[in-house]
Amino acid sequence: MATQNNVSRLIENRIAERIGKGKIILVFGPRQSGKTTLMHAVAEKSGMDPLWLSGDEPDIRGLLAEATSTRLKSLLGGKRLVIIDEAQRIANIGITLKLCADTLPDIQIIATGSSAFELAGVTSEPLTGRKYEYHLYPLSFGELAAHHGLLEEKRLLEHRLLFGLYPEPVTHPGEERELLSLLAESYLYKDIFALGIVKKPALLDRMVQALALQIGSEVSYQELGQLIGADKETVERYIDLLEKAYVLFRLPSFSRNLRNELKKNRKVYFWDTGIRNAVIRNFNPLHLRQDTGALWENFLVAERLKANHYAGRDANHWFWRTHAQQEIDYLEERDGVLSAWEFKWRASRPPRIPNSFLRAYPGCRTGYVTAETMETFLL
Repeated sequence: MATQNNVSRLIENRIAERIGKGKIILVFGPRQSGKTTLMHAVAEKSGMDPLWLSGDEPDIRGLLAEATSTRLKSLLGGKRLVIIDEAQRIANIGITLKLCADTLPDIQIIATGSSAFELAGVTSEPLTGRKYEYHLYPLSFGELAAHHGLLEEKRLLEHRLLFGLYPEPVTHPGEERELLSLLAESYLYKDIFALGIVKKPALLDRMVQALALQIGSEVSYQELGQLIGADKETVERYIDLLEKAYVLFRLPSFSRNLRNELKKNRKVYFWDTGIRNAVIRNFNPLHLRQDTGALWENFLVAERLKANHYAGRDANHWFWRTHAQQEIDYLEERDGVLSAWEFKWRASRPPRIPNSFLRAYPGCRTGYVTAETMETFLL
């Protein structure tokens, strides 16, 4: 059983089932999300004695950067399972993994990487048709509900909104602020800075803070650039880097029929609300906050995307808004079925879906999510 202080990861079984299928397994995710812990659990479940190779070790980087099939057979040949951790640090890792897939089909290779823009970029073409790809995010509501029980986890909901779901803050109660500050100030940006393509780290910090204050609102790259002193192209490039480093993600606007629907707009959310609160240095309890609604919206969207990925559900997702300011928090299309949800932290009665939307998209399923009913949306 996979553990992060005994919290089982939902994706463990899906990865374990792929072992021995003749393809490379890639696991992407942010630093400190529990990838190494997950790999230990997968290896244990496989019953194999793995060879562990870390891209953090200079000699391993040297051995794998310019590997030949002969060298790989010598290095790996005695093992049936090889785990390459922090693989994004190894030059030419895509070519090396392709060689492994082509010349060592009886050896199962699993490679993990903390920066998708490096590892995914260099492996996408060499490993076409030769890989299974998964993403590991911070702990999910579903994982913690399975671990603690649904009732107990719902009792901790306000705490989760404030301090998020990264494994270390979750498993070290009382140390959340310190651990989140460390994550927000160093680990999350480490891969971006290592690339050397961010020329002004202070600008990146200002942009992340500005985005943290805009969760739940539409983001204009031009307005954001004016706010932080950067051009529109730089803003878009930095957001792309932050998205690929698993700091945040974009939710596009939905538009098919109505002429007054907003097009090409987007919202930006953080994968973890604790990181978001650390960025703006605000861990105040919900009754003292002005942003509870936005925080709740961010939490639900991120958790829904995690749940879909871990369950292997392919879905498109959007928000909806018109120029007349009619809006719906979250839309999803899966297997040809469109569904729309409104989010309210507390609600005495169901929020209404705009009639203009219902007329334009007949047959759309609708619902609403509150703290009392959230499990129907996330589990």
